[in-house]
Amino acid sequence: MATSMIHLFVTVLLVAAHTAFAETNMLQDLCVADLKGAKVNGYACKDPSQITPEDFYYIGLAAAADTSNTAMGSAITAGNVEKIPGLNMMGTSMSRIDYAPGGLNPPHLHPRASEAIFVLEGRLFVGFLTTTGKLISKHINKGDVFVFPRALLHFQQNPNNAPASVIAAFDSQNPGTQSVGQSLFGANPPIPDDLLAKAFGVEPQVIQKVKGKFPAKK
Repeated sequence: MATSMIHLFVTVLLVAAHTAFAETNMLQDLCVADLKGAKVNGYACKDPSQITPEDFYYIGLAAAADTSNTAMGSAITAGNVEKIPGLNMMGTSMSRIDYAPGGLNPPHLHPRASEAIFVLEGRLFVGFLTTTGKLISKHINKGDVFVFPRALLHFQQNPNNAPASVIAAFDSQNPGTQSVGQSLFGANPPIPDDLLAKAFGVEPQVIQKVKGKFPAKK
């Protein structure tokens, strides 16, 4: 009797898991995001009668962004669901990243997506860190592709005297970005200086100096 109950319980769990997985797929042709509506783990669907071609179109990645006023010498132009409402529920998005000579897209991670970059122009030094601390890195050139696994720290650097740019593709409509420096030293409310000092093996005065370079976001 006990064995039968266990089998029944396992069967119910498997059916429930299969159903939950299946329901993550769209049950209709499309679900254009209603950017003005309520947001609960994504966007609600726009009224189908209000859908236009512009919901699936975006010109923002066509031209290089201005990198002259950025601290790191890089500029990111997102092509996510907030810019292309038609991406809602499709599990994909794109960005363009432009790098000034010597520019850097500093160590960061995307909690909800893997990333693949295609080099449009220039040459970059790129890499990511595994959870064991191994650095996987490579110099890549125009026309090359490099992939960063989901939620692992990674970076791109332009060590050359000419600009560079890439197109990045993500397997999420909104991959999210968490930058190491900004997250640790620009947190709001701030992480205590003594905590960071102990974590990095430095004096609190050093932490205060570094925090001055990362204004807290409101």
